[in-house]
Amino acid sequence: MNSTLGYGLVLCGLAFASFGALVGLVGGMRRDDAAFPWVMRCVWGFFLCMLGANVVMEWALLTNDFSVAYVAQVGSRATPTVYKIVSLWSALEGSILFWGVIMGGYVLAFALVHRNEHGRYMSLALGTMLAVGVFFTFLIAGPANPFHTVSPVPTDGPGPNALLQNHYLMIIHPPMLYLGYVGMTVPFGIAVAALLRGQMGDAWMAPLRRWTLVAWLFLSVGIILGSWWAYAVLGWGGYWAWDPVENASFLPWLTATAFMHSTLVHERKKMLKLWTLSLVLGSFVLTILGTFMTRSGIFNSVHSFTQSDIGPTFLVFIAVLMFVCIALLSVRGHLLVAESDIKSMLSRETTILVNNLVFVAITFTVLLGTLYPLISESVRGIRVSVGEPYFNKMAVPGGVMVLFLMGVGPMLPWGSADPKLVRERFWVPAAVGAVVVGACLLAGLRGFYPLLTFGLAGFVTVITLRELALPVKVRMSEKNEGFVTALLGSAAKARRRFGGYIVHLGIVMIFVSVAASSAFVTHTSGTVRIGETLKIGGYQVKYLGLTSGQEPHRSFVATRVQVTAPNGDVSEMAPRMNYYERMTDPVGTPAVRETAKEDLYLSLMAFSEDRGTASFNAWIFPLVGWIWWSIPLLVLGTLIAVWPARRARAAAKEQEQTPAAGASPEPNVGIHPGGAA
Repeated sequence: MNSTLGYGLVLCGLAFASFGALVGLVGGMRRDDAAFPWVMRCVWGFFLCMLGANVVMEWALLTNDFSVAYVAQVGSRATPTVYKIVSLWSALEGSILFWGVIMGGYVLAFALVHRNEHGRYMSLALGTMLAVGVFFTFLIAGPANPFHTVSPVPTDGPGPNALLQNHYLMIIHPPMLYLGYVGMTVPFGIAVAALLRGQMGDAWMAPLRRWTLVAWLFLSVGIILGSWWAYAVLGWGGYWAWDPVENASFLPWLTATAFMHSTLVHERKKMLKLWTLSLVLGSFVLTILGTFMTRSGIFNSVHSFTQSDIGPTFLVFIAVLMFVCIALLSVRGHLLVAESDIKSMLSRETTILVNNLVFVAITFTVLLGTLYPLISESVRGIRVSVGEPYFNKMAVPGGVMVLFLMGVGPMLPWGSADPKLVRERFWVPAAVGAVVVGACLLAGLRGFYPLLTFGLAGFVTVITLRELALPVKVRMSEKNEGFVTALLGSAAKARRRFGGYIVHLGIVMIFVSVAASSAFVTHTSGTVRIGETLKIGGYQVKYLGLTSGQEPHRSFVATRVQVTAPNGDVSEMAPRMNYYERMTDPVGTPAVRETAKEDLYLSLMAFSEDRGTASFNAWIFPLVGWIWWSIPLLVLGTLIAVWPARRARAAAKEQEQTPAAGASPEPNVGIHPGGAA
């Protein structure tokens, strides 16, 4: 029953997506306003079908319906309810099904937010998004079908991957990452619609920027939570290893970040139009590439899914996407000519252009290092390994340059700058940066890149706080006809600016944390008997003995450890090993003593109850918690930047409805100005 109902809903979703994509694209190109209501119906149908299919699968998981193939693959009667729910995205087929409902939700949200805008443009945008939905729904109905039936029906299942039910971050990390990946479909649809119509006005940039920022936020939070999961669950003493699947999420983040900075130049100087669109299209292609890397099984990674049959299908889709993007940019490129030039190298637009080039250079080097082993194996038959040293050598200098530009850019004006004024604004932040480096040297810290990062962090922080403190000034004559709209629009720009600088502070926290926790980490390992002490830094780790227990889905053996901190505080920690019924090897769970200054990280390697010994790996990571604590700043800043200015939209819409004499009845835009921020 569940298999039939779920698969039927998937087929209905495929039908709605196919019909909506066809009607939207054809109707939009023919400028047929009557197409839009049909596209909206298909959007609703696609979302409801995907939602229904996911609800059916969740019901099958919760009721242990092992006649459904996916439940037989990841379900278990012993699995706690919360992990039964999240096991929907613990394996390939379920994750693609979950992907479908997120996509349906995004497309519906975009349609509802912009439903009162020009139907022809909306038809093209929604038609493009539904065309992407056709691909993913086809996967669910075909090579990644989770609703196959199983015969004979097993009495129980293996449960989800032990690593994925070993920590609560499994509940929130994958959905955040999926929301980031899938969210890139919306800006892709907007950009394609603008290119198909061949009308490149300013107003389409506002919704394009806003929806990209939403996806960027989810992707950022997903990446950080993923590094936290690796740190808290895997027990290897780190949070980022340039794993291929980690890189897959990092690549679109880089290009989306470059895009959002490029839009500033487009908005102020009418420059970088072709470059800006290329970045948003490239970000979507990279999300699909990342999905392929995660789900095709071609990479050996703790994050990736097992071998599957969807790889060739993904490769075909990626090839089609690249062809469409290149063709659209080639055909419409002549419409994307810059309306002004860079007047001075000492200007904000120059720093943003350099910033973009650095982001793209980092993207290329990470992509090359990630794909090179596959290229080498396919061409030479030899599988090589590209490890952490390559990525650090290539990416770290670029990251430091990005940090430097985060300070220089806001300090410079648009157009051209008075060198004397720049020097006056430069010396205080530079002095603070120098003081920070001096303080680090006095504290005994060494290392070129770490000290440079700390100094630049001080430099950028001073500039960012100064920019946040600047008052908003809008100087216009009230006799100007567009005063209200311009006033509210200026306030919206100030809000975006304010939110952006808060995000910058969060990024600075991440830079400082990564530099400190990577360069000044302390590590030791050893085997101790009950009552003996392992020393690391100023900490004394005393082994007290073993405890064991049984939980619904696993058993465990934990060590009791007394930790005496350098300041004399005494606490207990309990690194442990968890045993899952259908796994031959235990899954270790480290214990972490967290403070704002540093983390003491203990991982249990082995134990002997007979001899009363235990072997530990121990690390001290300075400032590592600042990575996770940056999330509130990223969320707050992004929410401030994307919060809709309803009064500004209403004023703009009112002016749109009463065009000046001689104005064209159809605005030269890709999306109606009602979406402007």
